[in-house]
Amino acid sequence: MIFKRLLTIVFIINIISINAQIEEQQLDKLIQETLTTFDVPGISVGILKDGEIVYAKGYGVRSLTNEKDMNDNTLVGVASNSKGFTCFALAMMVDAGKLNWDDKVRQHIPEFQLHDAWVTENFTVRDLVTHRSGMGLGAGDLMFFPEGNDFNVDDVINNVKYLEPETSFRSKFAYNNMFIIAGEVLKRVSGLSWEDFIETKIMKPVGMKNSKASYNRVTDKSNIIDAHTRAEGKVIQIPHDWSETANPAGGIVSNINDMMTWAKFLMNDAVTESGDRLLDKRLFHELWQLQTPLNVRANDSYNSNFRGYGLGWFVTDVKGGHKQVYHTGGLLGTVTQFTMIPDLDLAIVVLTNQMNGSAFNTITNTIKDSYLGYENRGWLKKYGARNADYLKYNDSIKAAVYAKTAKMKAHSTLPKPEDIVGTYTDDWFGDVNISHDGKTYNIKCKRSPAIFGELLPYNATTFVTKWNNRSFDADVFVQFTFNENGEAVSASMKYIAPITDFSFDFHDLELVKTN
Repeated sequence: MIFKRLLTIVFIINIISINAQIEEQQLDKLIQETLTTFDVPGISVGILKDGEIVYAKGYGVRSLTNEKDMNDNTLVGVASNSKGFTCFALAMMVDAGKLNWDDKVRQHIPEFQLHDAWVTENFTVRDLVTHRSGMGLGAGDLMFFPEGNDFNVDDVINNVKYLEPETSFRSKFAYNNMFIIAGEVLKRVSGLSWEDFIETKIMKPVGMKNSKASYNRVTDKSNIIDAHTRAEGKVIQIPHDWSETANPAGGIVSNINDMMTWAKFLMNDAVTESGDRLLDKRLFHELWQLQTPLNVRANDSYNSNFRGYGLGWFVTDVKGGHKQVYHTGGLLGTVTQFTMIPDLDLAIVVLTNQMNGSAFNTITNTIKDSYLGYENRGWLKKYGARNADYLKYNDSIKAAVYAKTAKMKAHSTLPKPEDIVGTYTDDWFGDVNISHDGKTYNIKCKRSPAIFGELLPYNATTFVTKWNNRSFDADVFVQFTFNENGEAVSASMKYIAPITDFSFDFHDLELVKTN
């Protein structure tokens, strides 16, 4: 009897701990301090618990230019949190009998071709959305990133065959954006553009009243963020940056209220407020099943037993086996996070207008901990210190590199301009032109004209590219290969500092001098 009573007490304590909501004033204070600690102009946060929105607020400003308040209706590009919508849409086509996850991509896109012929013939729709292609992290992203290039979806489909794999097919997780091609599959089997399908078949019935499938579809921009990022040690406002080519990978624009509506729909087993089921229950739950495994980190903070990627979602377990379904998203100037723990009926969404993931991790982890029964683990202090150290580390690397270039400008070992200048061509990215105006070297990418800058000498065979747009934070070494006459015949690139966004995949370029 005593033993049974003790078990009852423990059970009650556990129930109380997992339903203990962080106090609103405490959360308000945390978010305000997060803005300051990570130099983020604006953040909006939403919490869904037991089917009800218990928190939806904005903090700070939506733009450093206009200084208007961020609120729960402020629109933000949710970036890769769009991937969950793409997979939901494909699952609807499976439900309609028009598609199978294990259909070969070439059944729907006959011109699709990868570097390896066998992989080409066996590559499935499921492979498009589970990051197991064998290609490297962010491979081919320069075809849509940054905005302002002239690549379209047909170019992406045509050019992936030039991207050499880093690992064998399906052997390793490496995040990429082949969701662009998955969006084309959706278009060909549904007869609708990806954007029209997302808005009419998902957003409208779910009740996402203010969201759009792409930035260009937002007609009322009176309450939308400006993007911000750290450039040369200072946070600045930058133009919105996202190519329409990549909408299926990250184009959706939404706000906290609509993302809470999306969360509520998902937590309600894909049934809308009006009672309409948009997707067969079995197919819906498949979206959250592990497809590509990932290692659990040795210092995991939530005692996780597994981690991996499903269909458009990361999945893991936290504290005692609570399944967590989540994703993050990042554009130039904004990052977002979407987290669900279904058995606690809990969802947390954080949208920001500055590209610092430490901010959303601080907020999400603190909220999550309050429902999981953890004591205050000081995430703000931990992430704050880690962020400061990381920025200092990256700044020190860049400072050392540019200190060396300053000393090398007139060094006798440098190659002559006529041995370097010319056009260098990569099979999938096109031409990169290097010129010399009598004083300085300049570099410009033909198909992505926003990517241009100055070449600075680093040593006898290597230069540093200092991109004109300092908000990219993506400067690279350019390593030249010379023939027996001292003339450059090819070049490769490697980023200077680890803070560089992986979508600047300059390291995947194989530049051969063609003129």
